[in-house]
Amino acid sequence: MEVRMLRFVALAVLLGASVTHSHAALVTFSASGANATDIQATVDSFRTASGALNPNVVGSLGTGRREINWDGVPDALSASNNLPANFFNVNSPRGVVFSTPGTGFQVSANAATATPVEFGNINASYPGLFKTFSPQRLFAALGSNVIDVNFFVPGTATPAFTTGFGAVFSDVDLANATSIQFFDLANASLATLFAPSITGNETLSFLGGLFNAGEQVGRVRITSGNSALGPNESLPTADLVVMDDFIYAEPRAVPEPASLSLFLLGVLLIWGFRRSAAQNVSLRRAVRSRP
Repeated sequence: MEVRMLRFVALAVLLGASVTHSHAALVTFSASGANATDIQATVDSFRTASGALNPNVVGSLGTGRREINWDGVPDALSASNNLPANFFNVNSPRGVVFSTPGTGFQVSANAATATPVEFGNINASYPGLFKTFSPQRLFAALGSNVIDVNFFVPGTATPAFTTGFGAVFSDVDLANATSIQFFDLANASLATLFAPSITGNETLSFLGGLFNAGEQVGRVRITSGNSALGPNESLPTADLVVMDDFIYAEPRAVPEPASLSLFLLGVLLIWGFRRSAAQNVSLRRAVRSRP
């Protein structure tokens, strides 16, 4: 019984060293307006709170932030072509890989190409709905309005976490439709934030969340409006929303179990097995000594 208890304690030590419990303390940044200047101060406040801008290099720099503004994506990977899901971890190492229930991802064209800007290649009306925060490209999923952003140590396949994430949205018409949901490393939801809505077309909204109590965000889910982009939406009931700049705290490697916990685990296991072996020897001797 005593040995079993020791093994149970050892297992508890191991689990306690491996799991980071989430106690959310979230600071929210939110703004909307007709022009980039209307949200610029809030975006800059989120940038400052996230730390200095880091270069797009392989490996985690530990502190600071990374950004994606889509404008450096080459024409060959922009509309009407699709963007690879891992472009911003492999081609331009910024530590994120996208996934979606839809069919892929697209970055809008710029004016120097023959392709219509602001997703006019999908629907000719879209340039009249959307606006850029940082010209000229925008970002969207295809076949879905949901995107998951998964974090890695930039340029590697090593899972990572961040402590904050924010995004600029264009044409948020409906309240409580466009959101960012934060998940911890155990895939438990930490919080869901909703982007501010604003009446009219070609508007901009910013939404960001920054955790400051040790939370570790392993994934964020972005829901953009209530419909996917397409050639035949039912306007105005469809709230079509696309994205511009992503801003997020530097992705860092998921920490290993604490050294002290591992040491205690080893001591408990060694002591327990030695005690068990000693008890077995004593039992064998007692059996042999019987008449």
